[in-house]
Amino acid sequence: MGRRGRIAGIVAALAVAGALVAVAPMAEASPPPAPNVLDPSPPGSNDWSCEPSEAHPNPVVLVHGLSANQANNWGYIAPQLAGAGYCVFSLTYGASGPPTVGGLAPMEQSAEQLSAFVDRVRDATGAAKVDIVGHSEGSLMPDYYVKFLGGAEKVDRYVGMTPLWDGTETAGLALLNRTGQQLGLDPVLRASLDPVCGSCRQFLTGSDFLKKLNSDGGPAVEGVTYTMILTRYDELVVPYTSGLLDGATNIVLQDGCPTDLAEHVAVAFDPVTLQHIRNALDPDHATPVRCTPVGPDAPTAATS
Repeated sequence: MGRRGRIAGIVAALAVAGALVAVAPMAEASPPPAPNVLDPSPPGSNDWSCEPSEAHPNPVVLVHGLSANQANNWGYIAPQLAGAGYCVFSLTYGASGPPTVGGLAPMEQSAEQLSAFVDRVRDATGAAKVDIVGHSEGSLMPDYYVKFLGGAEKVDRYVGMTPLWDGTETAGLALLNRTGQQLGLDPVLRASLDPVCGSCRQFLTGSDFLKKLNSDGGPAVEGVTYTMILTRYDELVVPYTSGLLDGATNIVLQDGCPTDLAEHVAVAFDPVTLQHIRNALDPDHATPVRCTPVGPDAPTAATS
């Protein structure tokens, strides 16, 4: 599936309530199953014998976005971080299928899955804490784990790509959702859309999920170091400034690299983004970010 296909699928899931889609029941929160052909790990990820080095003591947990999975979201970044000496781990959460499509469960449930996975990583590596690198939903959902499920004691650095702390107004869907609620249609939307994509309405500006995450001083949790990476060309996070987070180091790619045209999906395959991630994970050895021209689309092979 190319970039346009993934975008169309997300918008259709939000806009067409009552679609007759058969979805397998969501799994209970538990450590991820052994690797299988339906949910392969990306290159460089999930080596459970990896021992963190003194230079990189925190394992890195990669958290994919809506409608993605660990393999198609992290085909570029996972091997790059592993090659730099990090112990890299990834999971597919909130999934239905086959084919495996992740991020569909309500984010509270996905946060429980992430919690179990982080505990498994810590047990396997002996590390006290992990660093999280997330994309899209993976930049937002983990904060529920950090803020409400005890993750603040287990997460050191938290890097988000194309985040949306204030939600998104994509295609006017947030307004349509609010209008439907005002007209008393919320039970209809909940019964028809939520079984297909329990997380979809949670992304919309003004959702109950976002209100809870932004309560009591905001999403940022004391003791966790946040870095947010945004792109002005984000067509799914509208406005892109929804990704700005108080208490974080906020990076807009085009501020330092005007020739970086990466949109929402392509950010995960962007060498400029990768440099920012490596600096965020190891700020004591940060290097100047070299501006490289980047096209707007993710590589076709990486998003299929």
